[in-house]
Amino acid sequence: MTELLNTLYVQTQGAGLYLDHDSVRIRTPDDESRRTLPLRRLDAIVVYGHVNISSELQARCAEDGRSIVWMSRAGRFLSRMEGPVRGNVLLRHAQHQIHDREQTRLAIARAFIAGKIQNSRQIMLRGARDVPDADRKRDIRANIKECETYLADAAGAVSVDQLMGIEGKTAQTYYEAFGWMLRPDNDTGPMRGRNRRPPTDPVNALLSFLYGLTRSLVHGAAEQVGLDPYVGFLHSLRPGKPALALDLMEEFRPVLADRLALTMLNRHQVQARHFETLPGGAVNLTDEGRTIVLTEWQRWKQREWKHKLLKRGVPAALLPVVQARLLARHLRGELSDYLPWIPA
Repeated sequence: MTELLNTLYVQTQGAGLYLDHDSVRIRTPDDESRRTLPLRRLDAIVVYGHVNISSELQARCAEDGRSIVWMSRAGRFLSRMEGPVRGNVLLRHAQHQIHDREQTRLAIARAFIAGKIQNSRQIMLRGARDVPDADRKRDIRANIKECETYLADAAGAVSVDQLMGIEGKTAQTYYEAFGWMLRPDNDTGPMRGRNRRPPTDPVNALLSFLYGLTRSLVHGAAEQVGLDPYVGFLHSLRPGKPALALDLMEEFRPVLADRLALTMLNRHQVQARHFETLPGGAVNLTDEGRTIVLTEWQRWKQREWKHKLLKRGVPAALLPVVQARLLARHLRGELSDYLPWIPA
């Protein structure tokens, strides 16, 4: 159990959270003592795996507008609760209408992919500069050139399906370079492409965990602004699939998740001992590993990044809110285009 910057993270399996007047009472199986935290100190509660939350506490959090996020023990996003929907119906109505306009939807989807490719390119440029091995530098730079070609292809895409194909090729090229950016003395082993559901090596396990945190952040931003997280422009509609949250997440993956993963691995903050292999081959972070990553994630969210449109620094935790507001302005016709966030 960890309280970090107004967010309570609970990963002790079998723990229970209960409402106790204006506080949350925490019980753990191996500790008879009771710990309480004032609810006014908490903006969000995030639980991993088998953690029980009483219906009374859920109702109070919904009433207060305090989010509760459920994650799998491996860090995969499962669900989010935040009480009554915020925002006005006119914005969501405009969002639904634009989803049905093929060319407008395509233009927004192109922007999401352009942001992802540009930010992936930034990570690779940094990696090519930092890796000492000349052969790795050459290979990373070759992949950068390849992604620049995909960026041009995305600008000329004539359908969302074509865009998704370009995104897939970009991801394959990018994750190949990502493996080369890991230091050779990293004891978690090499990364040979992206694998998930479940991840089968420590690097992919760390990426999946950070992607889950990023997704929760972006999903919350969409709801905060009043957008419908389930009606997107790039990802297809499917019951229970937060398509817009996945759309907005694309431009943030490289900087918020991938760069943090590289930093933690190359600095040996996360090591092989912080992972466990489960029956069947799935790899997860251990409890200690999750605590380390969550601590660094909270620090990472406080880092300010320059926003070109706003012409000032914005904490990473607020960047998804800024972008969701820019998207809302575009949907309402106040901005001619949606501009993805790219670090200055």
